[in-house]
Amino acid sequence: MADFGATELDAFRAEAREWLEANFPQSLRDDPAAQLAAMMGGKPTGDADVWRERMGAKGWGVPTWPAEYGGGGLSRQEARVLAEEMARIGARNPIGGMGVMMFGPTLIEYGTEALKRQHLPGIVTGTVRWCQGYSEPGSGSDLASLQTRAEDKGDHWLVNGSKIWTSGANLADRCFCLVRTDATKKHEGISFLLIDMTTPGVEVRPIKLINGTSPFCETFFTDVKVPKDQLFGPLNGGWTVAKRLLQFERDNISTGLGGGNIGAAQATETVDQAAKRYIGVDETGRLSDSDLRKRITDHLMETRSFQLTVRRAADEAKAGNGPSAATSIMKYAGAKIAQDRNELMVEAMGHQGVGWDGAGFDQPELNTTRAWLRSKGNSIEGGTSEINLNVVSKRVLGLPDVQKAS
Repeated sequence: MADFGATELDAFRAEAREWLEANFPQSLRDDPAAQLAAMMGGKPTGDADVWRERMGAKGWGVPTWPAEYGGGGLSRQEARVLAEEMARIGARNPIGGMGVMMFGPTLIEYGTEALKRQHLPGIVTGTVRWCQGYSEPGSGSDLASLQTRAEDKGDHWLVNGSKIWTSGANLADRCFCLVRTDATKKHEGISFLLIDMTTPGVEVRPIKLINGTSPFCETFFTDVKVPKDQLFGPLNGGWTVAKRLLQFERDNISTGLGGGNIGAAQATETVDQAAKRYIGVDETGRLSDSDLRKRITDHLMETRSFQLTVRRAADEAKAGNGPSAATSIMKYAGAKIAQDRNELMVEAMGHQGVGWDGAGFDQPELNTTRAWLRSKGNSIEGGTSEINLNVVSKRVLGLPDVQKAS
């Protein structure tokens, strides 16, 4: 019976374990919360930055990306082994963000060799942060109606307009941005530009959310000069590239949401554990509230089913042509599961789940309240649930367009 490369995988597992033991800082093992906080904040410092440098140099932050661009060059099976070994010692991948989740895969697929050589190294090493310039104040669900203009000035593009809900723009080094280069057409008049956020004329204003954080921003472009060689994809052909990037975005968002990776406050305790601690158990050790117990059980089953489905879809995507329109199903389900989880957490905590500040609440409780408030945006970001359902209807199920039919 063939071992399908088991010997080779065993050898790689030993290599990965040895490297991780030697390179993952002990301080991050001793304080997992600090590791997570460093990943979710600004530029990492101290041992968190050391860990980023080491993973970036190894290429294991993007394990399956081509080695010629600094990636790990690993197979899917090797990448899974690496993830298992990292989980074993509590190591999180310090290389992430929109460069890894969205722009990088799209650049590998659509970019010129010059653009790949210029931009992939910064993504691979985690030294360059990217943000997404898509939505505008008047162009959200109907993204193709965007009005930010890019005029051809011979040796550069001159960009004027604004974007909104630009995640992490206040921390980003560069922006992958949709602009209008032909005002006479809609979809066919859109191009894709790569903009340096330090360019004169770029202004960023963070937007404060209901949970007190500012992960989103308004971004303004006033006579911003962009070099001609930073056009990504064909002139007026940016919509095709943009749609592909959205597939990668929804695929990655759904994986994070459905997997429960929605806040540091929830990294150390599951819903059922929290419910037992706050509500108590019966004589058999079960959660004493039978109704809540049933709803939590249903939620945990949905979560596990979703996680397995995402893993299967990821394997199919990597074996074929990347994510498909079916990622909209995943994004919709992931957002619902994440919101359900936060609702259950707050309900289980009772009055301890509605604290904002002050005495009587510990920090994990306050973090849970903020995570619950933040999750309200899960069904909006990365494409609203309503738009995702339309995509599923048209592109996955092949149902007729009701608006056109009427």
